[in-house]
Amino acid sequence: MSDLRFRPATAQDLSTLVRLRDDAARWMNSRGTTGQWQPGELDEDHFRRIMKDGEVWVAQLDGRTVGAWELWWSDPDAWGPQPPMAGYIHRLMTDHTHAPTGTGRRLLRAAEHRVAETGRRLARLDCLATNTRLTEYYIAAGYRTTGHKNSKPQPTGTPKSFTLLEKPLR
Repeated sequence: MSDLRFRPATAQDLSTLVRLRDDAARWMNSRGTTGQWQPGELDEDHFRRIMKDGEVWVAQLDGRTVGAWELWWSDPDAWGPQPPMAGYIHRLMTDHTHAPTGTGRRLLRAAEHRVAETGRRLARLDCLATNTRLTEYYIAAGYRTTGHKNSKPQPTGTPKSFTLLEKPLR
């Protein structure tokens, strides 16, 4: 897996990002995690907005996109107003048909590294409060639960409740 390469997403990646997100939603739903993501919720405009206000990164293996994540520099809907000490990782997603085992963890480390490069000392993320499997995944990756956010607004309308997690970066 040493050939996994990370780069900022461009406008040419928009349709791939939508497909990757929809495929990840279908994968989660097929495993019983039905409240987190649904196919068709996000379109190219969503990722275009994030690229303008934050960052979107893709992971490629042998020229194929096998993962991506969003990196925000604030997340007041979940964390409230905060000083600029954290990066907020969102929509960590892998292509489960082509990504080697461990790709998700490598994406997470790359996102953390990017946050640390900016001088911020915390990586933060959230996941659906009822998704205990994902919460455990992040805890195993060094995150700790710091609280919960009830009724966080969603891009598709209906607010959801989330577990908030953070990890100090060295």
